[in-house]
Amino acid sequence: MPVDGVIVDGQSALDESVVTGESVPVDKRPGDPVIGSSLNTTGAFTFRATKIGKDTALAQIVRLVQQAQGSKAPIARLADVISSYFVPTVMIIAILTFLVWFNFGPAPALNFAVVTAVTVLVIACPCALGLATPMGLMVGIGKAAEYGVLIRNGEALETAARLDVIVLDKTGTITQGKPEVTEVQPLGKFGEAELLMLAAVADKRSEHPLAAAIVRGAQARRIDLGEPEAFEALPGYGVEATVAGRQVLVGNAKLMRRAGVEGRSFGELAERLADEGKTPMFVAVDGQPAGVIAVADTLKPDSVEAIRALRARGLDVVMMTGDNERTARAIAQQAGITQVLADVLPEDKARHVAELQQANEPGKARGGRGARLVGMVGDGINDAPALAQADVGFAIGTGTDVAIEAADVTLVGGSLRGVVTAVELSRATLRNIKQNLFWAFAYNVVGVPIAAGVLYPFFGVLLSPILAGAAMAFSSVSVVTNANRLRFFRPREVRA
Repeated sequence: MPVDGVIVDGQSALDESVVTGESVPVDKRPGDPVIGSSLNTTGAFTFRATKIGKDTALAQIVRLVQQAQGSKAPIARLADVISSYFVPTVMIIAILTFLVWFNFGPAPALNFAVVTAVTVLVIACPCALGLATPMGLMVGIGKAAEYGVLIRNGEALETAARLDVIVLDKTGTITQGKPEVTEVQPLGKFGEAELLMLAAVADKRSEHPLAAAIVRGAQARRIDLGEPEAFEALPGYGVEATVAGRQVLVGNAKLMRRAGVEGRSFGELAERLADEGKTPMFVAVDGQPAGVIAVADTLKPDSVEAIRALRARGLDVVMMTGDNERTARAIAQQAGITQVLADVLPEDKARHVAELQQANEPGKARGGRGARLVGMVGDGINDAPALAQADVGFAIGTGTDVAIEAADVTLVGGSLRGVVTAVELSRATLRNIKQNLFWAFAYNVVGVPIAAGVLYPFFGVLLSPILAGAAMAFSSVSVVTNANRLRFFRPREVRA
């Protein structure tokens, strides 16, 4: 595919592995997006270009990776601090070496003093210290991109390695994000078709996935849908609309309570649906209960495996959703999550993340810190404040641009396995950087004294400038070689 676009006619299966890292071709039909650089495998279709040149998904990925590889991680400050003292320290050692051997060295003392001082200057290698962090970051961030994980900067990579808690949004993150209507239960004088029609027209202008499910459900039943005469979205509650002169409310129990609609009529039906993991959408017409529409959203195929893998890596996993407590608990049980925050309004999500960041339980923070590091995974506009509040925000690549812009890490393929890969690769990269720093520091700690001649009085060993130069080059090569070991990184699998 030369550019990004949307299919308008025909269908096929596209290999998007170059962008998402997923090897299985993805079925595409009219209305589905096409990613530039993906490969058409089976069918023929016509698509309309939506993004070209620097605006395509691939171009943005390349730009993000280039920016991230040029950024500094906090651990780089250690190398900067060491380097700031390194050069003057080596100069002082070289001068002291010259003075000591000039006064106490073997004849000819001047030659001996000059050679040892030069050897100290040659063997000292700030290059290895300077390469230790950026090489690890460059290879690690590039490897993450191969798996469809785009890390914005070095700080995000380092923080991801130290996360204590992962907060997962439910709809579109743990679940498919494409809920379907499973039951329509009218109350009183309303029939199924009439109830579904009123709810679908009221929801027609809403962008919420549950509203879209009701509209699709009505269209699947071939119900004619007009336009609402008035419409207002109520984030965290539902919608209010005027349909054929009637006031229609569609939303959760909080909306019914807010509007003063008597809720006992919904009773046991709503409880049963919630216990089954279905979301009951309450409908009221002219202030009176009209019925309940059950909407269900299935788990993504790899959600359970990914959540199990996160827990196996020592992370606390929390599900946060605006859905009701019963439905949220049912979905969480299917996904293997024990900690649930339900009935959370969009404006409260950031506050809940901030509360999780406070380490109230002794020993919970990794590495003995006073506060826990929290990662947030989401895909919607309502998740953007929480993504910004979190220490590391993970945006589902199939979500909204606002969420992606607020996040530190973008999961191109939309799979939770990307979170596991990001955490594991971040930890591997941080280990690699520490190994590089240790080797570079140890090399200089050992090499400089030997070059200064500390072994000469005891063993008669003295390095020549040529050997010192070779050792200096080898130290830099060893750091680069160690960093490139990350190219062979493979995420570990966790099975039941």
